[in-house]
Amino acid sequence: MAVQFLPIIKAVAPYLAKVATAAIPVFTSKTEAIKFDPVLAKQITELQAAATQNANSIQVLAEKMQQAIEGIEGEAQKARKQLIAYKTMLFVAFALSTVSLATCIYLIVR
Repeated sequence: MAVQFLPIIKAVAPYLAKVATAAIPVFTSKTEAIKFDPVLAKQITELQAAATQNANSIQVLAEKMQQAIEGIEGEAQKARKQLIAYKTMLFVAFALSTVSLATCIYLIVR
């Protein structure tokens, strides 16, 4: 099931860091609107700090996810190469066993 989401994650991961970088400046404080109510000002400041922290966390998460995907792709390439090598060895072993069987049958019949 995770394989189905891999192309989606691969397509979205490079853009998550860009979105997070673009979203951080939106949550900067606006001091003119906050001067009226100190409780509201404190709540807005806390929300802005939390949103900025979340955006930074999403950016870090996107970068780590992209690194993980690249690592998985590298290991998949290695596994494919190893599978090709095993198939080649299998066919060579099958060919040799066929030749030896044919030789045995020839020697028995002769």
